[in-house]
Amino acid sequence: MPLTVRDLLAIPSLRLTLVAGSTGLGRVIEAAHATENTRPASWLEGSEVVMTSGLLLSADESDYTAYVEELSAGKAAALIVGVGPGLPLQTVPPALSHHAEQAGMPVLAAPPSVAFASITKAVFAARAAEERRLLEKTLRTQRRLSSAAASNDGLTGLLSSWFQAVHSGVAVCDASGRLLGSAGTDGQGLLTDAAPVIETVALHGLRGSGGADLPCGRLVVQPLGTTRLRGFLILLNADSQEARLLISVLVSLLSVELERRHLADEPQRRRRATLLARLFQSDITAEQARGLLQTAGVPSSTIRAVAVLAAGEPVELAADLALAVPGGLARVTGGRVEMVVSEDLDTSAVLRRFAPGRPAGIGPAVAPQHAGLSMRQAIALLSSSAELGRPVSASEAGSVRLLLSLGSPATLAAFADTVLAPLDAADPGGELIETLRVWLETNGSWAETSSLLGLHRHTVQNRIEKVARLTGRQQDRAEDRVDLWLALTARAVGTPLPHQQRYKNTIPTQG
Repeated sequence: MPLTVRDLLAIPSLRLTLVAGSTGLGRVIEAAHATENTRPASWLEGSEVVMTSGLLLSADESDYTAYVEELSAGKAAALIVGVGPGLPLQTVPPALSHHAEQAGMPVLAAPPSVAFASITKAVFAARAAEERRLLEKTLRTQRRLSSAAASNDGLTGLLSSWFQAVHSGVAVCDASGRLLGSAGTDGQGLLTDAAPVIETVALHGLRGSGGADLPCGRLVVQPLGTTRLRGFLILLNADSQEARLLISVLVSLLSVELERRHLADEPQRRRRATLLARLFQSDITAEQARGLLQTAGVPSSTIRAVAVLAAGEPVELAADLALAVPGGLARVTGGRVEMVVSEDLDTSAVLRRFAPGRPAGIGPAVAPQHAGLSMRQAIALLSSSAELGRPVSASEAGSVRLLLSLGSPATLAAFADTVLAPLDAADPGGELIETLRVWLETNGSWAETSSLLGLHRHTVQNRIEKVARLTGRQQDRAEDRVDLWLALTARAVGTPLPHQQRYKNTIPTQG
């Protein structure tokens, strides 16, 4: 146990007596420091026993008050005053005792026969003994953890041994956030609480860690893996000195365990790749495709294919993605990772997490027997994805926004400015452009535009007529309306529009 003021007071050879501040006897002592400085706060680091002969202490009560405040500000553990014959103070001044008692600051009296050096030696001897006990205990716990990791219990035994040794709740999840095991806590609940921290740590791979203060306690998240991110360690209230010393040991043992599991899963990944190859064959029937998905555990009757360019580490990337998607249907083909996922999976989120910055095409949702068709479209989208620097899905492949986004930003800006510059000049506030945008996106409906913008129908008509006068483009000519709509869309490429969640984006037609 750490050395406390109570323990120091109990050392017979020091013959210390308690004068004031009994409520602070449980304070931990880290060091001992002798000083006659009456303003010691800036020289203290906290948890020191301050020793003084009182040489520079005045008899003024306000000075005693200030001195006790200084000790409290420096987070001193206690004050020891040398008193007796031959010393400046014969007894501890009552005013000092009074203010220390009020502040809960322990004040001990040392007789003249006890040198401050003896007290310092006693403190450091006790600290060294405590550190030795802690080191011995830590080594014993480390051996227990290593034995547990090597046993048949594997992950479960390792986590249980950790909790029994340091009483810190622990949970481990894979790189996709799925719980693998826990001890001393509700693993799934802890995982839910830790989700935002895990998301942040995941961005840094094996190079980061994170923490947060939660109602349930202090949370710490550490990445796991030897060369690639395999999972996360979540610890709750691992703030004891022993726990802090052992965290690195636990991380190393868990990383080895997850790597072992990764290697053990290789035969299964090969089987899933074989299943995927069969799914892509053109002669597969609907019944066979559904049976294959059922075997793989893909919980959907509608699927989509995904292609990801994987220069450098295609096999490792395929393993990461197989772990991240239900069913694990992934394979490496010609420098690509090809997958089949259920239609309702948030594929973009998976790609952001496990394949950030890599070109990726997301095929259309199809019946299982048409997986090959979806994959061909996914592969065809890879060039667009590489150009845009983000995944591209089949649902946007024919959209004007995608085609515009592939163009030169300078050319798009010039086109948009050519069409819309008269409106910018006449209406810096943007009311005309916003009215035009909503009117076009509601297919030229006066009533719907009025309702959405909260304007009178005549106001909307007047604004659209003014747009026509300024731009020279008429509201009843389809070509002119398309020009206006393309200019607005070109200006918006790469910039989310504030109304996109409110209005349906459609190609304008005569309303």
